[in-house]
Amino acid sequence: MHSRQITWNARAGWTPVKAEPDDVSLVFYFGAREMLACGTRYGELRNMFPMAHILGCSTGGQINNADVSDDEIVAAAIRFDSTQLRLVHQDIADAQQSRSCGETIGRALSREDLAGVFVLSDGLNVNGSELVSGLVAAIGPGIPITGGLAGDGASFADTLVGGDCVPRARMVVGIGFYGSAIRIGHGSAGGWDLFGPRRQVTRSSGNVLFELDGKPALDLYEHYLGPEDSKGLPGSALLFPIQVYDARKPDSSVVRTVLAVDHESRSMTFAGDVPQGWTAQLMRGNLDRLAEGAADAARQARTGLDASEADHQFSILVSCIGRRLLMGQRVSDETEAAGVELGSDTLRVGFYSYGEISPHAKSGICGLHNQTMTVTSFAEVGA
Repeated sequence: MHSRQITWNARAGWTPVKAEPDDVSLVFYFGAREMLACGTRYGELRNMFPMAHILGCSTGGQINNADVSDDEIVAAAIRFDSTQLRLVHQDIADAQQSRSCGETIGRALSREDLAGVFVLSDGLNVNGSELVSGLVAAIGPGIPITGGLAGDGASFADTLVGGDCVPRARMVVGIGFYGSAIRIGHGSAGGWDLFGPRRQVTRSSGNVLFELDGKPALDLYEHYLGPEDSKGLPGSALLFPIQVYDARKPDSSVVRTVLAVDHESRSMTFAGDVPQGWTAQLMRGNLDRLAEGAADAARQARTGLDASEADHQFSILVSCIGRRLLMGQRVSDETEAAGVELGSDTLRVGFYSYGEISPHAKSGICGLHNQTMTVTSFAEVGA
């Protein structure tokens, strides 16, 4: 296995462009919606790497090793020596189809020698929890599933995903990795602090939250945000995610972030399920703890990779747009912290998302996370 980085910007185009494109098996690319919508960049990648699977999505910012940018497309071209790949894409009409979409992709990828799945999904029209549940139901709980929901900065207008096609809205892409040579490590961690009282989810439907402790959910958020910041919803709510958990299951806790609000019904739509009867508590960020969370995620991925330092390694970092908005100019603190754990020789690309997909650090069950740094590391052994 070998990976190399390429980038695109309006001034220089793609750099560096090298020969031997037939050696490339897989290309990941991440960029702002405005850069990807015309399809030209995908077409250029297809011409450069005619034999490769090419998948990417729109973002809330691109990760290029330790740097975070908005004005370039970041890509990684990867050659696998002994690993087979299969890519499946599926259009989705709305969030109600999320589980069936996951099941369809999972069945198409399921095989005895499947070692892992990486998923990129539309970030606004999908219930990420149900999508992952469908994937797990089809391929089994023992196969790691990682990835993320596409982003659109803090605009929440439209998100794009492409898998061997021009990126478009309402698409989910999964790629399977097969064989005994591939090694996949994964990690996910947050670093947010809980505050305020614990509240019960008294009315919800899937990923739509109506009431906490019998009171409208949107009223609670507007109380904490104040009149001025409330005008910026849903984007301003990214600074106050919620942790939800089943009080009977200590390892069930997940973080949820807001995608949309409905002022008429006083409800809030989250990236994943907020089950009725669960306990919810608001969270807020601490910059140092967020960076420590990124380091923890990278440490988990490195430890679980089961590869030697001599094996070439490549990592994808998927972090939440809420973390970037809160960290501001210090956002590189988390990418640098992850890089220290992964090692300077490990190529790292990634993006800021509307949701992260990874096995839970404690339970090991694959699920949708919000406001985390999620790291997926790849290596081939004996190759």
